[in-house]
Amino acid sequence: MVPKLERGAEMQRKYYTDTAARYEQMHEHEGAGDVIGTKFVVSILRMIEARSVLDVGTATGRGLRDLKEALPDGFVCGIEPVAALLEQAVQRGNTAGGLVVQGTGAALPFADSSFDVVCETAVLHHVANPNVVVKEMLRVAKKAVLISDSNRFGQGSRMARLIKLVLYKSRLWGAYNYLRTSGKGYRITEGDGVAYSYSVYDSFELISQWADKIIFYSSVDKKARSWAHPLLTSGAVLLCALKETS
Repeated sequence: MVPKLERGAEMQRKYYTDTAARYEQMHEHEGAGDVIGTKFVVSILRMIEARSVLDVGTATGRGLRDLKEALPDGFVCGIEPVAALLEQAVQRGNTAGGLVVQGTGAALPFADSSFDVVCETAVLHHVANPNVVVKEMLRVAKKAVLISDSNRFGQGSRMARLIKLVLYKSRLWGAYNYLRTSGKGYRITEGDGVAYSYSVYDSFELISQWADKIIFYSSVDKKARSWAHPLLTSGAVLLCALKETS
């Protein structure tokens, strides 16, 4: 019998295999229109004088083109476990922006501190144990780790957001999530496949042990008001963890 964690991973990889040809069309809206956010990432890369970047869960490699444009003289690499997505990367010419390799974020096939920057976009909420991937990202990174992913605390009505925060702080979120997903731990949607409840803030303590400085960026409705911004106002957050190097 396949363990639940492995079953979820197998289902997600099958989902991406089946939708690989339509992947870019299905996800073209993600990050679209956030010009300031894109410029923010580029400014971070240039500020720390990054010369190499690893994109974890690169999918069809479309993000490699943007990274290469930001670092025309740098080395850009993407890692992705689904062969069908890597085939699309080659067919679409995205590999011209950088090297792509098949592998998993839970066991990155690279030496410690081998990339100036390690990043991921909307990958961790598809992973049963996201901090396993985060630990690998921190291990391989030398100067910075960029995590752009979901934030459960900024999703739903105002009351739902507060309740989720209270449950999490009371250490009851795991039990609640177990019950609401009938013990699976994940939910399945047509547009996103297998998705776990995740917040970038779940990894904050782990990341803070590695980083010297942490910067949060979120794109939210300007009408949003909260003393906890962006914790309770943004459904997705970009976390930039920076490490000082000699």
